[in-house]
Amino acid sequence: MEFNVKKLASDAGVFFSRAMQFTEEKLGQAEKTELDAHFENLLARADCTKNWTEKILRQTEVLLQPNPSARVEEFLYEKLDRKVPSRVTNGELLAQYMTEAANDFGPGTPYGKTLIKVGETQRRLGAAEREFIRSASINFLTPLRNFLEGDWRTISKERRILQNRRLDLDACKARLKKAKAAEAKAALWSDEVEKAEHELRLTQTEFDRQAEVTRLLLEGISSTHVNHLRCLHEFVESQTNYYAQCYQFMLDLQKQLGSSKGEIFSGTFVGNADSASPAAATSPPAVAAATLPAVPTIPVVPTIVGVPNTVAEGVLNPNEVKPPASGTRRARVLYDYEAADSTELALLADEMITVYSLPGMDPDWLIGERGNQKGKVPVTYLELLS
Repeated sequence: MEFNVKKLASDAGVFFSRAMQFTEEKLGQAEKTELDAHFENLLARADCTKNWTEKILRQTEVLLQPNPSARVEEFLYEKLDRKVPSRVTNGELLAQYMTEAANDFGPGTPYGKTLIKVGETQRRLGAAEREFIRSASINFLTPLRNFLEGDWRTISKERRILQNRRLDLDACKARLKKAKAAEAKAALWSDEVEKAEHELRLTQTEFDRQAEVTRLLLEGISSTHVNHLRCLHEFVESQTNYYAQCYQFMLDLQKQLGSSKGEIFSGTFVGNADSASPAAATSPPAVAAATLPAVPTIPVVPTIVGVPNTVAEGVLNPNEVKPPASGTRRARVLYDYEAADSTELALLADEMITVYSLPGMDPDWLIGERGNQKGKVPVTYLELLS
């Protein structure tokens, strides 16, 4: 116990001595051993790396998990060294609600069918998001966190030791200076000078050794940058795959909804002679359709007297069809389309064409015109413009 008390007293004395030395340096009342310019640059680079790594890590965590409560929960599980429980993504939760709603509304109804299709796509989006978060956490967040909790802590520890060695070195230099000043007044202080010189040599050796250790650790920051660069490439690759999957899922959903649009809005694109009947105008389907949001319509070519209406039989001769006098729609082509036969019109992405519909025509198709060319075009490949 006596040894511990003495050691505690000695450590306290060293601590206060260093504190006084540090304060005097800040006030300009004591000399300070300066590090070389290269060493100072290494220190500044290390501090810069640490600060930006912290910011990038925190913001990436926000990107992957916007909910702060969930982030705190995950942090506590990591500190307790326990497995983080699986959490349903927002897309998966939305898919669940849409599926349940479709079952209540009737999976056979147009609204129910669409809810099921959209819900399935949301489920796939949620699964892709979960995989992206997992990949980004392993390949990007974990290396950044390991640097801050491992390498940087070691660097900080060695820097503190170097700081203490420098303070001890400057204190020894100050004592030697005082001993030499006293020696000039009385020869009795010669022993004090030798003792101070010996302490200075020992302290200088310890300082140089610690400076070399710290320098090697700081130079290792370059390897850290290389490692983080590789992790950054992996993060970008994961994010690219994630957004590519999302884009493909939405394209598939758009095509599915486009192919079923004719069933849901059968009176929107195709007209018939019965539309002029008062009974039809007051029928329940017409009233229900009136409550739907306004949807752009495609002009319908009326039946031409003397020209056989062969659309119902699936045979179309574009040369026999004339566009309506007014009200034709413009459309932008979304994807390239290769005509299957002479009745269809080949399309190129981003080109503009004129479209209209025919009585009794398949709702998935329209008549498209481009200059002197005319033929059937699929609705799902078009963006109808107002």
